[in-house]
Amino acid sequence: MDVLRARAELLERLRGFFRQQGVMEVETPVCSSRGNTDPAIESFQTRYSGPGLPLGHSLYLHTSPEFAMKRLLSAGSGPIYQVCKVFRDGESGRLHNPEFTLLEWYRPGFDHHELMTEVGSLVQAALAREFPVEKLTYGELFDHHLSFDPHACSGESARELAIKWAVPGAKTLDLERDGWLDLLMTHCIEPRLAEDRLTFVHEYPATQAALARIRAGDPPVAERFELYFGRMELANGFRELTDGDEQRRRFERESQRRHDTGQEVVPMDERLIAALSSGLPECAGVALGVDRLLMLLVGADHIDQVLAFPLARA
Repeated sequence: MDVLRARAELLERLRGFFRQQGVMEVETPVCSSRGNTDPAIESFQTRYSGPGLPLGHSLYLHTSPEFAMKRLLSAGSGPIYQVCKVFRDGESGRLHNPEFTLLEWYRPGFDHHELMTEVGSLVQAALAREFPVEKLTYGELFDHHLSFDPHACSGESARELAIKWAVPGAKTLDLERDGWLDLLMTHCIEPRLAEDRLTFVHEYPATQAALARIRAGDPPVAERFELYFGRMELANGFRELTDGDEQRRRFERESQRRHDTGQEVVPMDERLIAALSSGLPECAGVALGVDRLLMLLVGADHIDQVLAFPLARA
């Protein structure tokens, strides 16, 4: 009961923060006719049968409200946020439950650096504590902890470094370059992040852009960030891609990777592409895990401790 009350108070503080900032709360559908093409994320499926669709219609439980919220932004909503349940198949563990609570918001006119500042303010307001805040680029982290350039490396050199650092499975895994970089990040860098502060990691490799813009340069980088408290990832944010044609190309590449690895190929969201093409405003957006934030607030070390009914008891 104490944790339930702490969750209610946390949600009240989050909503109060956005009221003060003039950001509107919205709701979007949990079920969609289109899924998430990202090969690293698996969607739950359900089926509607009834009036209007006598032969039935497959639906996907959303893994994030991002696509629908961008459609609202393109329609002129202005700054918006949403607190909602999202669903990801195959994700269960100390920091994962297949059904979890996500806070997502979008700021027209912001770049990812301005949004990082707001995210830091929100987290400190939500936890009712002040913490040191540091911002480091992805390249700086790899250079500092591993003396390694993640932007110029090959997949083989990243694999050799993972073997050198005795990353579990490194000698037998068959991964692409970004897979090896992810392993190095999770096994060799995240455990070394400072435990007493908020750490923003930004300027990821362009190959890890997801739905973020890519900034030209040498090297080109994705204008995205992740927020950590210690080794716990709390948030993932982007300076949002606004080019519908480029978004289609990324969806198609992801779908091809899913096909090549034997994963189900899910239908891409044509309505999102149309919304981007009609004019998504320049903006930045971020998704933050509310359950993980609550873990920090109450001192829990497993996500099950902050859920009324985790997977095993749902």
